[in-house]
Amino acid sequence: MPEGKANPKGFYPEIIEVGIVSVKNQQIEEQFSSYVKPNKFPLLTERCKTFLQISQNKIDQGMTFSELLAVLNDYNNGSSTTVITWGNMDMKVLRHNCQMSGEEFPFTGKFRDLSMEYKKFFGDRNQTGLWKAVEEYGKKATGKHHRALDDALTTYNLFKLVEEDKRYLQKPSPTTIGDRIDLSKVLNKYAT
Repeated sequence: MPEGKANPKGFYPEIIEVGIVSVKNQQIEEQFSSYVKPNKFPLLTERCKTFLQISQNKIDQGMTFSELLAVLNDYNNGSSTTVITWGNMDMKVLRHNCQMSGEEFPFTGKFRDLSMEYKKFFGDRNQTGLWKAVEEYGKKATGKHHRALDDALTTYNLFKLVEEDKRYLQKPSPTTIGDRIDLSKVLNKYAT
């Protein structure tokens, strides 16, 4: 987050925190959280520190971007991974950071932007913020807003709620005569 309106020369957003919730068969298998040291702009602006309530010291103690990519590659592990985010910025920033570092993008699976699914499902005109969407369900978000792991947990909880609503509203297949009448009884009655 640059200070003021003017971006420093060559500025681009860099990842400074990661939060992952790994889910398999609707069960959380693992959680991961770390700060990440920026490569190009290692010093956080006052605006960034204030907005995220984060200290320079925490960032300085974080993992490198290369270490982050190794972690993400482990989560991708060649299986049919689906990455679910709230909004598309996380993946855009990750792709751009990979390009700027000359690194391969770590994911090969599918991507789902839950905020767009939410928008379409509820017919909203604008995208809804993650924490507002949770409140619209009458629930509370997990932890602190703009903390990577807390946002990842909140996204997963919202994902479960949206998927449950989708299943509930799915049009069931129409019943057949066989569903309404036990034909074996009818046939036995008229069998000779």
